[in-house]
Amino acid sequence: MDGTLSATRTMQAWRMTGTGEPLRLDEVPVPAAGPGEVLVEVRAAGLCHTDVGILHDATWTERVGPFPLTLGHEVAGVIAGLGPDVTGWALGDRVAVNPAGATRPGLGRDGGYGPYVVALPADLVAVPDALSFELAAAGTDAGRAPYRAVVVRGEVGPGDKVGIIGLGGLGQVGARIAVLRGAEVYAAEPKEALWPMARSLGVHAVAADITAFADAGLDVVVDFAGFGTTTAAAIDVVREHGRVVQVGMGRLEATISTNALILKQVTLLGSRGGTVDDIAAVYAMFASGELFPALELIGFDDIPAALARLHAGEVTGRVVARYP
Repeated sequence: MDGTLSATRTMQAWRMTGTGEPLRLDEVPVPAAGPGEVLVEVRAAGLCHTDVGILHDATWTERVGPFPLTLGHEVAGVIAGLGPDVTGWALGDRVAVNPAGATRPGLGRDGGYGPYVVALPADLVAVPDALSFELAAAGTDAGRAPYRAVVVRGEVGPGDKVGIIGLGGLGQVGARIAVLRGAEVYAAEPKEALWPMARSLGVHAVAADITAFADAGLDVVVDFAGFGTTTAAAIDVVREHGRVVQVGMGRLEATISTNALILKQVTLLGSRGGTVDDIAAVYAMFASGELFPALELIGFDDIPAALARLHAGEVTGRVVARYP
């Protein structure tokens, strides 16, 4: 037996048919692992603001599809099938899928808003036994993206003064990672209800806007909001020769001061993607107990309603759908 499941079996999946259209619950075949592929039984799938953008902004349709498409790019579960020529993995292995790799679950092929996904072995990350599938799913994006922004692109290290814009699901993790790297962290978050949480993460100071820290001498500013004005403010407040790392895509355009950019010789960096090594590093932080993102757990049937709350700005942590 090669461990594959028959494609004649069916399952229910939340499918996107087009921009502005509600997710549709469809009966679809259970996929099978082809040559060089693995089949993953999904145990948890994270919900992301990127999914909201894909659903409501036609700009995204140039990068995702074909449709109909099962969304969900934050996936963790167990290997349920092995295609021919797959080595190094076994049935029952606990794994997550790197959404920034070649598999592109929920972006270029059907993703985790269904019970099974097909993935490429190179995009798999081993999930430690001590780590829940819910944390593992969130870590593929909500961990990987801030880790890459803070550590890889921002090069944050001990003694740095770091500004974090936005304390949503990514910003919370990014702020904590910066603290664990030995940085002095200044957070900008307009929702004052989140300020006590920021202090619990080890943040040095928190204000409604990053401009409150114009005199702090920030070495690095990481913008997890990305609303245009936040990008501009980051460039204005970072120190001379400082770095601004852009992660958030709240707006896909920004008007910035090229005067400030040039005169201060600011390095402006975009941050996206990431590697399985980035995810593994985040898992090590999770397993240590030093990194503890706030999760809201929901069921499979609750996915559309939870995405609507994300769209309305009513979610402050990370939402993860847990499957039986």
